[in-house]
Amino acid sequence: MAHSLSAKKRIRQNIKSRARNRARKAVLKDDLKSFAAVLASGDFKKAEPELSKVVSRINRVASKGSLHKNTAARKRSRLALRLNAMRAAKSGGAGTSAAKA
Repeated sequence: MAHSLSAKKRIRQNIKSRARNRARKAVLKDDLKSFAAVLASGDFKKAEPELSKVVSRINRVASKGSLHKNTAARKRSRLALRLNAMRAAKSGGAGTSAAKA
């Protein structure tokens, strides 16, 4: 148990920031699930704006510090790879390196 005033304040701050970070990540997970659902349906007209929405959310969460900037970049990259792989598979472009993702 913390004894000093500054340590007690730090505990209060950590509790608040943890709640904020968890809420931001929960909303991000919901957006990722909706993008995955649109991608699974194969509707690319809906997938493009959905990807834009998810990337915007990832950037916002990363800028707040809830997600590391490299983690955000990796997530953005993998989402774009998935969309491009689905697009290539639908157009019959077998043999692309993006199809692995």
